[in-house]
Amino acid sequence: MKALFPALALFTAIASSAEKPHIVLVMADDQGWGQMGYYGHPDIKTPNLDEMAAKSLRFDRFYAGASTCSPTRATVLTGRSNDRTGVYQHGYPLRLQEKTIAQALQEAGYATGHFGKWHLNGLRGPGVPVLKDDTHSPGAFGFEHWLTASNFFDLNPLLGRMGEFEDFTGDSSEIAVAEALKFIGGKSKEQPTFTVIWYGTPHDPMIASDEDRAPFAHLDERAQHQYGEILAMDRSIGNLRSTLRELGIAGNTLIWYCSDNGGLANVGEGTMGGLRGSKSTMYEGGLRVPGIIEWPARIREGRITDFPAGTVDIFPTVAEIVGLPDEARLLPQDGMSLLPLLRGETMQRDRPLPFRHDGRGVLIGERYKLMTAKGKFELYDLIEDSAETTDLIEMQPEIAASMKAQWSEWNASVEASDAGKDYPEGTVAPNQPGRRFWDEDSAYEPYLDEFKTRPEYGDWMKRKSRAKAKTKGKQG
Repeated sequence: MKALFPALALFTAIASSAEKPHIVLVMADDQGWGQMGYYGHPDIKTPNLDEMAAKSLRFDRFYAGASTCSPTRATVLTGRSNDRTGVYQHGYPLRLQEKTIAQALQEAGYATGHFGKWHLNGLRGPGVPVLKDDTHSPGAFGFEHWLTASNFFDLNPLLGRMGEFEDFTGDSSEIAVAEALKFIGGKSKEQPTFTVIWYGTPHDPMIASDEDRAPFAHLDERAQHQYGEILAMDRSIGNLRSTLRELGIAGNTLIWYCSDNGGLANVGEGTMGGLRGSKSTMYEGGLRVPGIIEWPARIREGRITDFPAGTVDIFPTVAEIVGLPDEARLLPQDGMSLLPLLRGETMQRDRPLPFRHDGRGVLIGERYKLMTAKGKFELYDLIEDSAETTDLIEMQPEIAASMKAQWSEWNASVEASDAGKDYPEGTVAPNQPGRRFWDEDSAYEPYLDEFKTRPEYGDWMKRKSRAKAKTKGKQG
């Protein structure tokens, strides 16, 4: 572990139940590991995130739950690998039989709110307001208040507040944070708050304001929009932190920041910070993402850690901090509590970080990473070779054999979970909606004419219709 400052007393005793921390989980959408000012990106500046990281616990090896968005979101809410929960790929719905962090904290007396992208209700396509009677809305998983889009959302978004449509003007990240702060401000005097802010930024398509694009005028238009969105997102982080201070609760508020997967491969230099791969791959560029935990009352000086941690660790960590009962979480869990790390203690994983996504598998330990796809295995030393240039599968047979055995055992447990063996019923309930596009869902039929007039939906609907007609013509 690397230290920014001399070791000090960084952590005090866990707060009593009357002083439970406010918790804010913030997640970017497709932000690459290298797209932070503190990693020296050639163009992107993130002064607010940089300041936050300098005063917090910064992870240089933090991992999304998978290499696309919905699966990672499932790991955040459950502490379990996405394939255990039925969220195999983007757009799959989370099973109602899962136990979520929002449900657990609600039971523990927290006010719970979700703001921004959801993408766990089975809907694909650009983000539309989640409907009130959606069986897999945030409300079904423990969020008492929600202002949500089904998927990514951009400038001037249309969102659903508890299912009621609301039109907003401005940058989507700033809107999500401003609305979350209204929720926190309204609830925090009476009870602890748990707030999830899931940005739509900088997911493709990117739409930044002219003002936010201006600093990047020397770059191509695509980079201008993406970097402009990140600039606005960083500004929203500044607003989040300053307003928490104004509310007088910043000291005992835990903010956990990360991205849902690696960055896009075709936007500028430095997106993955020299890591191999990008979004949708299982190399480091697809899985390793920025990670920061700020909690001023407990983490008193900034530190940098190279401990391998991930989104599966969020629920177990919060559970230990708050003192949630064991039955609040569904077993088996794939994450572990990082509380000792927050205290400044040395930690080791009791088991590797596991990933299973889209027919591929990964185990990440303190040093080595095992990858498997289509029966082939690869092995990398992430300490000496973070860019994954040299496959050691033949050069380190003992390490490879040990990790293969671990993979086989873990994979078998995921197969059992996928079949529903973890649930009291012993099987997957038959009430899962299918993975579908919202324009093909009868519940959205009354809104299609309105959506066609909006650029974020209308252009997509036209392209989809043309592609469908073209395919039908070829088949005919």
